[in-house]
Amino acid sequence: MFRNILVSVDGSDHAQRALDEAIDIARAGRGRLTLLTAVNQPPAWAASSIATGAAALSALDLEREAVQVMRQAVSRVPDDVPVTTLISRRPIRSALMKAIECGEYDVLIMGSRGRRALTASLLGSVSHYALNHSPIPVLIVHADGTEERRSPATRERSSQDPPPEPSGPAIVPA
Repeated sequence: MFRNILVSVDGSDHAQRALDEAIDIARAGRGRLTLLTAVNQPPAWAASSIATGAAALSALDLEREAVQVMRQAVSRVPDDVPVTTLISRRPIRSALMKAIECGEYDVLIMGSRGRRALTASLLGSVSHYALNHSPIPVLIVHADGTEERRSPATRERSSQDPPPEPSGPAIVPA
């Protein structure tokens, strides 16, 4: 049974569907959710000296966008499901792995845009990365509404370890 559930959210329809599945699982097992999103990184051109002011504004806008994504996700969670939120300045792949490393999660739930293998290999796929690197089971909620469960590895946890306390939106250090 999954009682401590990590959910990756990004505001997409796929992530919202994954959140809905996570809510159902949490309710069925009297579990709790931890929602994770990452602040998108400004584009590389923003690092040039000409764009310094625009980059600062852009970084602030990207952080506000991440907070808004989190607020929308939290608003979808019913009051009877405990929820903790994490907003990271790390790229999403390393943010996911850091959260998994620091938390005692039973499963990671995330959406997938349903890219084919070639497209995913060229563009990169966070869900494929999670499937191949996560030490906990990963539930991918596909764009077409079908689910796929894979568990590359699992680790033992002590049943005496308490889940983390709920909190408001938090920015995790980079």
